[in-house]
Amino acid sequence: MNDTVVIDIARDAIFTCALVAGPIMLIVLLVGVLVGIFQAATSINEMTLSFVPKLIMVVLLLTAIGSWQIQLLVDFATHVFQRIPEVAR
Repeated sequence: MNDTVVIDIARDAIFTCALVAGPIMLIVLLVGVLVGIFQAATSINEMTLSFVPKLIMVVLLLTAIGSWQIQLLVDFATHVFQRIPEVAR
């Protein structure tokens, strides 16, 4: 087994993880900051006020780009399975 093959697969895995989780994390961050600003401005400290908008945005985002994320994960898995003979050498 060649070290460069393993490093290449690990690099692809990290990149795929970033592409799949990145949009969700960015939306949650932006909604959290906006809700935090709203809560600070109005002195409302309700826990559900910060949770519900994040949940709604994540659901909307998953319905919008969920198929793209699944396709990205399937392509990565296919790529890894195709490289098994190369890793097994």
